[in-house]
Amino acid sequence: MTTTPHSPTAPPAAGPVPAPPAQAPQGPLRGLRVLDLATLFAGPLAAMMLGDFGADVVKVEHPRKPDPSRGHGPAKDGIGLWWKVLGRNKRAITLDLSSPGGRDTLLALAADADVIVENFRPGTLERWGLGWEELSTVNPRLVLARVTGFGQFGPYAHRPGFGTLAEAMSGFAAITGEPEGPPTLPPFGLADSIAALATAYAVMTALTARTTTGRGQVVDMAIIEPMLAVIGPHPLWYDQLGYVQPRTGNRSRNNAPRNTYRTSDGSWVAVSTSAQSIAERVLRLVGRPELIDEPWFADGAGRAEHADVLDEAVGSWIARRTRDDVMAAFEKAEAAIAPVYDVRDVVTDPQYQALGTVTEVRDPELGPIKMQNVLFRLSETPGAIRWPGRPHGADTAAVLAELGLTPAEIDALRDQGAV
Repeated sequence: MTTTPHSPTAPPAAGPVPAPPAQAPQGPLRGLRVLDLATLFAGPLAAMMLGDFGADVVKVEHPRKPDPSRGHGPAKDGIGLWWKVLGRNKRAITLDLSSPGGRDTLLALAADADVIVENFRPGTLERWGLGWEELSTVNPRLVLARVTGFGQFGPYAHRPGFGTLAEAMSGFAAITGEPEGPPTLPPFGLADSIAALATAYAVMTALTARTTTGRGQVVDMAIIEPMLAVIGPHPLWYDQLGYVQPRTGNRSRNNAPRNTYRTSDGSWVAVSTSAQSIAERVLRLVGRPELIDEPWFADGAGRAEHADVLDEAVGSWIARRTRDDVMAAFEKAEAAIAPVYDVRDVVTDPQYQALGTVTEVRDPELGPIKMQNVLFRLSETPGAIRWPGRPHGADTAAVLAELGLTPAEIDALRDQGAV
């Protein structure tokens, strides 16, 4: 067994992989056909979300250059684990879109598709003869979701774009970290994940519009924009007040106490007092009710200005108690608190277990594996993980056969290097 990154261009040798299970009948997006041409990470994650609720997602990868996410992060027995999540509920095929055979095959697939998700630099699909003009000609009802770092136009449109750049340019990094420390980037794909949620929402919005207009349209998703949308009213604050939010560590300029505090057994807990009533309960709990009578305690901004006093009061009380004792006392007082978890805590937490947030899936290559469940619960038409990420090109022959191609025609495309 190995737990080191591996090359995505050298899939491990293996026997035949069984066909994916039949589509779950309860999926509310059953009947929706999605072509996922995207890589790393926002576009594929958006397509995964659609697949989780029943869409038939066909993942299209280059025959000789698999999606790089197959090689990102730890691997087991040469099999990338991240891909098992990102590629779930997708059938995997290969096409060289820059070749004539790959182009023609993609157009044939697009003719019967509802959605295409792509994240090539602007102009790439057009150079291959697969731009919106060609795609909408073969299928006027198609929705084309174009996910790029900076959008389809403007001075930065042709720059390489990744989520890290959006985290920097949106203002997120500037307000994250300690006051005297450097701007801080998240240690995971935050901007890509937010852009994926926004893309899935945009696709469903465009599909809803199609029910009225009868026509598809282009979704232009710039990763820098959803990230800016979620950090708060910063442009409005600057416009009206000239206010630029500084870095404040774990503290907030809007309320206090709001921080992480260490318990006597070396654990950490996070306390939030966004509501005035919660702030008062916390101060009574920690034995400092006199602070509630201070004039500055009456609103969040006033409390934030006296964060040192409040952090000392709360922090010193927590520091003398174990995490279990602190959690029990806060729960009894109906005050807001949460333990600071790592993944070991997440998978054993009773609330996550009750929700089924982490679920077990059977994988033909690895056996039983655990991953995050579908994003939300629907009472009547729930989503489901029907299968984890498939091997590179595992479903090429089956999908092309659905187009009516014969085995000989598929072999001819292989000989050309088109699949």
